[in-house]
Amino acid sequence: MLHTHIPILGFAAFSGTGKTTLLTQLIPILKNHKLRIGLIKHSHHNFEIDQPGKDSYRLRKAGALTVLLASKHRRAIITEIEPAQEPKLADQLQVIDQSNLDLILVEGFKAELFPKIEIHRPALNKPLIYPNDPNIIAVASDSPLELPKHLLGFDLNNPNMIADYILNQFLERKHD
Repeated sequence: MLHTHIPILGFAAFSGTGKTTLLTQLIPILKNHKLRIGLIKHSHHNFEIDQPGKDSYRLRKAGALTVLLASKHRRAIITEIEPAQEPKLADQLQVIDQSNLDLILVEGFKAELFPKIEIHRPALNKPLIYPNDPNIIAVASDSPLELPKHLLGFDLNNPNMIADYILNQFLERKHD
């Protein structure tokens, strides 16, 4: 398990299942309950957040391995990973400022060992993850599923139900 001083909960699924969609529905609900949420997202793509023509892009392309952008509204750190390697969640947790957060949600990193809610859509014909991952604590699906007694089942189309679980069971368990 990962060690953090605040609770961490992942959302695991195959690409295209709806992790981001669910999280964009859950985060405002949790925020309305005064939770300060951090999020770590795994990307399988060679993404680019910097824009050609911007000073930060030019400085990074000139050879700076890390560029930190700061304004009165936000801060962004762009770090080149050399040599390129698959990210590990523990490394990302060292980078994120946890001091002002109540909960870290994680999208992806499904092979790592920490509590996760699996998202499953039977129509996509992908296998369930939970049989091979003892860290799956619940499954959210858009269709009813037969689940083992130790796993909770959620309606994927009811983010309030999932938020209620996070607020009243998951976080309460983490405070014991």
